[in-house]
Amino acid sequence: MSNETADPNFITDLQRELRELGQRIRDEFNQLAVAIRNGMRRLQGARVDYIILPIGGALPERDEPPRGFFQRQLPLPPPALSLETLNATLKAITDADNVKGVLLLFRGFNAGLGTVQNLRRAIQRTQAAGKEVIVYTPALDMAHYAAAAAADRIIVPPGAQFSVLGLRTEAVFLKDALARIGVAAEVVQISPYKAGADMFSQTEMSPEHRAQLDWLLDEQYDLLTTAIAEGRGKSQEEIKALIDQAPYPAEQARELGLVDGVAYEDELERELEIEEEGEEKERKVKLLTWEKARGMLWERPYRRPSQFIGVISLEGMITMGPSRQPPIIPLPFFGGATAGADTLLRLLRRAEKSDRMAALILHVDSGGGGALASDLITREIKRIRQKRPVLVYMGNVAASGGYHVAAPAQHIMCQSGTITGSIGVFMLRPNAQKLYQNLSVNRVSLQRGERAGLYSDAAPLTPEETAVLQRGVEETYRQFKRVVADGRALPFDELDPICEGRVWSGRQALAHKLVDSFGDFEDAVRQAVELAGLPTGSEHAIPVVNLYPKSDGYLPPRPFEAAEPAAALAEIGRWLSGERLEAISGRPLLMMPYEIRFR
Repeated sequence: MSNETADPNFITDLQRELRELGQRIRDEFNQLAVAIRNGMRRLQGARVDYIILPIGGALPERDEPPRGFFQRQLPLPPPALSLETLNATLKAITDADNVKGVLLLFRGFNAGLGTVQNLRRAIQRTQAAGKEVIVYTPALDMAHYAAAAAADRIIVPPGAQFSVLGLRTEAVFLKDALARIGVAAEVVQISPYKAGADMFSQTEMSPEHRAQLDWLLDEQYDLLTTAIAEGRGKSQEEIKALIDQAPYPAEQARELGLVDGVAYEDELERELEIEEEGEEKERKVKLLTWEKARGMLWERPYRRPSQFIGVISLEGMITMGPSRQPPIIPLPFFGGATAGADTLLRLLRRAEKSDRMAALILHVDSGGGGALASDLITREIKRIRQKRPVLVYMGNVAASGGYHVAAPAQHIMCQSGTITGSIGVFMLRPNAQKLYQNLSVNRVSLQRGERAGLYSDAAPLTPEETAVLQRGVEETYRQFKRVVADGRALPFDELDPICEGRVWSGRQALAHKLVDSFGDFEDAVRQAVELAGLPTGSEHAIPVVNLYPKSDGYLPPRPFEAAEPAAALAEIGRWLSGERLEAISGRPLLMMPYEIRFR
């Protein structure tokens, strides 16, 4: 008997060949099943004019993690409609030759500019496939109207009001208010453009802060008015002039060419009557919900390779420890999602070991967070790209630490309105000495080590301590710039003009070579397929797999009325005792200088 062991490469090649053979067999069976189903639907004369798709909510990019067994037994609200689900639905509709178009019912959504541009891209892709897209929307603010303007027709109810009034932002400064209670915020930062702590340390807007907000408002307003003008067949100057004179009632908006029809929802079938070819009379359209129409659609058979494109989402503030998902039922004192380094590292290492994953898409929607957590995640991304392509797809915002983790990727894609950059560092340390004095609280501290109280809020920073923190900020900034220089192949010594905390739109970032292209997530998948060398023909469908933690990572929340008051009080106590502040106090932070909301 031979003691020689089998060649591991031979075993791997055999496993790959067996997988590919199995996939080819499945493809043949799938093509036969599709042909049978299409034949039956043709015999039945299945026809759909428009499929109704309600759109509302937060519109997250990807589906939420699958709910566990116990969660599925609870009367929880359904998962939020994601762009992933919406795009898959629209793809099935565009594949069907027996569908005329789609009717999108806007039900109120809260989306950033990047998400609005993604929704516009989904509409445009549907139109390019030969389908008509109609939007019915009671809401006519900037976000809803900018998305609706991409459609072939916009219909609104009689009571709607065109309320696209422009863009507005505000900054609040708390330095004087904090001083009244005896608290001061001591800040060490690399540049006045890194204005993340200005809210706590300044009394008014600095010239750099104002300049940055001005150029972002100018950029976003230009992007939005250009998109609206193209969709409505008007010049950008006309659109700006109409916005300056808004609001308008629905009928006036129709007369001005801002909408195409005015009708209640129950009148849509009559509003969308179709003139039959060769006949002068019109017929009512056939409107069906997706649930009723999906079984009537003709299908297109696809071939699928045995490899897949993996997707990992990094959303929320970047922190050490595990990721935290927001509760399914919103509760007071429980914040949004956090991107924990422990969770992200496990997922990235899983992806690195997968021999079936042809490429990785890292979806980033984060304004940053802790410098150490960002750096640990960046290291894992560098490791993966040594074995297979890594593409970063940016959502509404991928700035500061969110850009740090993106920089090493082979390709970075975003929307022109994505907020990115903010390559800089700051530290924030509260000083509550006067607060305790005002409250007549006597704090007695004992320590060993000259700098044991460096991060304490018991006293103001000494000049020596300020110098220590300044050196830490400068070193972290140098490391950040090195990540950018290496990842983007940019000269290290020429980075400051595009760094120092400056925030850019996606369009500006492309001009500065911080990103590579524009598109939505579907465009990112196509780019990843090309980078991985997978088949790109129209007859192929490349599997896209979301990689989630193996466990939910959080407990299902109790119904609101059953929540214990002690839980909320405990969370308040963590903030008041400094436990939450201690996590960020005195640590290098790669965070956006402010949050930009788009409505």
